[in-house]
Amino acid sequence: MRSKYQLEEARDGAEAWQMIPTLQPDIIISDVMMPQMDGYELCRAVKNDLRTSHIPLILLTAHTTEEQKIEGLETGADDYITKPFNLEILQLRISKLIERRNQKQEAFNKQIDPSPTDITITSLDEKLITRAIEYIEKNIDRSELSVEELSRELGMSRVHLYKKLTAITGKSPVEFIRVIRLKRAAQLLRESQLNISEIAYEVGFNNPKYFSKYFKEEFGVLPSDYKTEHGK
Repeated sequence: MRSKYQLEEARDGAEAWQMIPTLQPDIIISDVMMPQMDGYELCRAVKNDLRTSHIPLILLTAHTTEEQKIEGLETGADDYITKPFNLEILQLRISKLIERRNQKQEAFNKQIDPSPTDITITSLDEKLITRAIEYIEKNIDRSELSVEELSRELGMSRVHLYKKLTAITGKSPVEFIRVIRLKRAAQLLRESQLNISEIAYEVGFNNPKYFSKYFKEEFGVLPSDYKTEHGK
């Protein structure tokens, strides 16, 4: 495990919960039976805190009854493994959860639209993304819209917002704001009679050349070619 992953350890659930919001691990593996805060309590804390709700969590336990497995999953655990277990199986489950997270990022980037869409993520995360999209949309023509402003609006520190958006979408907050602008620009290119410079300013780009550069990076074609192909 140590040769493949960078591991951080905690003596119990309480110590783990002190570490997790700052550490922002890619995945959490927790025993159920721990002093001070057991695995179920830790899982509830992780899944009910906006800073950490996106982090996959595996519970390990010697309990084998169906009721206990259901209890573990009802806390929001992403997987539940009974002890003793094969280390290779644990590593496979870890790989699958990380792969699933990457698939969610790809799905998000395909689905993201100027208006909020159905995204297969946890309720807290979905609410955060919805609020972020709505605020960016509301202020889309303001080139001065910043990550700091978005962080304040969402009630998170810049650091936590960076880690949160990167985990959910694979994009930094700067990239996230930009892609919302570009998705709106694509819509305007398809549906409006505005010229490209007007659209650039409409979605918060002060420099049409930078707009064209980022638009091509996102869509693979220049805005003029996109309008020719998709415009009315």
